[in-house]
Amino acid sequence: MACYVIVHGAWHTGAQFEATAAPMRAAGHTVHTPTLAGNRAGDRKDIGLEDAIVSLVGYFEEHAISDCVLVGHSYGGMVITALADRHPGRVRRLVYWNAFVPHDGQALNDLIPAHYVSMFEPLVEADGGVMMPFAVWREAFINDADVALAERAYAQLNPHPWRTFIDPIRLSRPPAALPMPKSYLNCTEDIALPHSLPWHPRLSEKLGLFRLVQCPGSHELCFTAPTLLAQKLLEAGRD
Repeated sequence: MACYVIVHGAWHTGAQFEATAAPMRAAGHTVHTPTLAGNRAGDRKDIGLEDAIVSLVGYFEEHAISDCVLVGHSYGGMVITALADRHPGRVRRLVYWNAFVPHDGQALNDLIPAHYVSMFEPLVEADGGVMMPFAVWREAFINDADVALAERAYAQLNPHPWRTFIDPIRLSRPPAALPMPKSYLNCTEDIALPHSLPWHPRLSEKLGLFRLVQCPGSHELCFTAPTLLAQKLLEAGRD
């Protein structure tokens, strides 16, 4: 049995992965679902990407985590890349679920369409948080859900610290040079990034040699099909 650490994306907390963690735990695996700095209620002000990375490093140290399958969803790909670069001995395998794969000096906003940046910039609040507009959530992020589920899921989201999108990441090597094996889980109906600027293969190929796992579904499979997501994460994370 393996240890999994699932790192959420923007606007989420670890709580949204508990429905996926449950069947993985029932199969005998240990599953951690931490919440990054900046995504807890009331702690968005002045939080940048480095703060989020340090919070995950601290979680690993607090829970004495090593030899884990480290999963990152969406924005979480930025954070898991940094942790694996700094502490490669703690990670058995990296799994990116429709996640960003950065090179040194890139910010998340460098990896998304320009119209997303121009849409979000005017929405940044006084505390530095920015909220996902429901119309974008409904059509681009959770397009495999009916409106009732989309609304219930949206109610669980929270403003995300804008600085984590604009701060450049600092890495000592490209992701392809990281020593652990890597997987990319691609949901085929995910249009949170347009298919003209896709997750796979545009971002996945930055991993060099990697295992590709694909399944139907949107960017928010953790809400729409959490048991399927659990199955696919186990496929992506197996030795």
